[in-house]
Amino acid sequence: MADNEVSSQNSQKSSQFSQSDLPELLNQYYKRLFPYKYFVQWLSYGGVPKTYFVNREFSFTLKDDVYLRYQSFSDQQELEKEILKRNPYKIDIGAVFTHKASLSLYFIYPKDHKMIKPGAFQAEEKELVFDIDMTDYDEVRTCCKGADICKKCWLFMVVAMKIVDSTLERDFGFQHRLWVYSGRRGVHCWVCDEKARKLSQNARSAVAEYLSVIKGGENQIKKVNLRRPYHPYIRNSLRILREHFVDLVIDKQDVLSSKERWDGVLALVPDSVRNELNSSWSKTKRSSRNRWEELDDWLKGSQKTETKDEIMFQYCFPRLDVNVTKGLNHLLKSPFCVHPKTGRVCVPISMRDVDTFDPFTVPTISQLCDEIDEHEKNSSDMIEEEKKKMPAYMKTSLKKPIGIFVQFLKGLESENDNRRKSFRDAEGK
Repeated sequence: MADNEVSSQNSQKSSQFSQSDLPELLNQYYKRLFPYKYFVQWLSYGGVPKTYFVNREFSFTLKDDVYLRYQSFSDQQELEKEILKRNPYKIDIGAVFTHKASLSLYFIYPKDHKMIKPGAFQAEEKELVFDIDMTDYDEVRTCCKGADICKKCWLFMVVAMKIVDSTLERDFGFQHRLWVYSGRRGVHCWVCDEKARKLSQNARSAVAEYLSVIKGGENQIKKVNLRRPYHPYIRNSLRILREHFVDLVIDKQDVLSSKERWDGVLALVPDSVRNELNSSWSKTKRSSRNRWEELDDWLKGSQKTETKDEIMFQYCFPRLDVNVTKGLNHLLKSPFCVHPKTGRVCVPISMRDVDTFDPFTVPTISQLCDEIDEHEKNSSDMIEEEKKKMPAYMKTSLKKPIGIFVQFLKGLESENDNRRKSFRDAEGK
């Protein structure tokens, strides 16, 4: 049985999720499991300035696609109360604005709008964010299309996370990078260093452009052009691509198995090589691995030494939605949301476990509600006080993902402490 068929069956078996149950399941999830405390701790960044969380924009998508932007909350209690009242199908996080905002029927305006000059309501800060979606790989993956994913093509996400994460640390010095599964077919990265949150829109655009190697739309055949000597970013990315390319593209995607597939690869090589291999491969039956080895031999003897590297980049280099990164006022789905189509929770991913992370084992909201009910049924002999002390998520499959999130928050504490100290020193003067 094919890997993608197995993955699909595993997905259906583990989810047991029905969209018709979503309103009630969300109500239970928000009451019992959503990690409000850690969520607010994250977005407060040590409470310096005190308005940092208060002036943050949240967006709720309600049932039937009712969309509420520019929500803001004074504290955890107010946020929790509104989420329980609205029961949102999706929560998006936006920028930190100059003022606390609210939504009128026709206009966005600050609550203290009479004291604010026109145009003074502006986005000031936001995490540097990245969005990588599997649909952007549809032209190079052969196993699935659109919203569908399987274990074969998930490796595209693994490669993307490895390259982007290492580059953000090595080339930009960013230390606080939170990777989150989108709940369906992609991943998000939140870069939370103070210097990243303060980047201007132009600076965000520059970072996005730096990370973008694949250029051109659907009608452009060759989308990667490399020139030696390679930039260190290209060299380091190439090291990761070489580790995964043959397994991912040649074996799992089987891109040289038929003329319909190998035409895309041969379109990237010199004419003389293309004509020779087209003729040879059309006459004989060979595996994609054998054909790749033959192509590799031909390219070693050609003057175009960059061609092999360009093929690897075009077929498995990260494909970023650069508009998400560039826009200071762009929204991004919150960690610990529930994807309304799959029922899966948007859980953090540890880069230490990125090679073994399996999107098909991510808990669904129905699974979590069943787990907590089962735990409480089987712990009837526990002292009531002990039950109350144990956080609800510890009784479910959210234990590990929230543990990853807590470790991420601990990493932020040093920077938060330094900011609090600087603020106290400034006040003392």
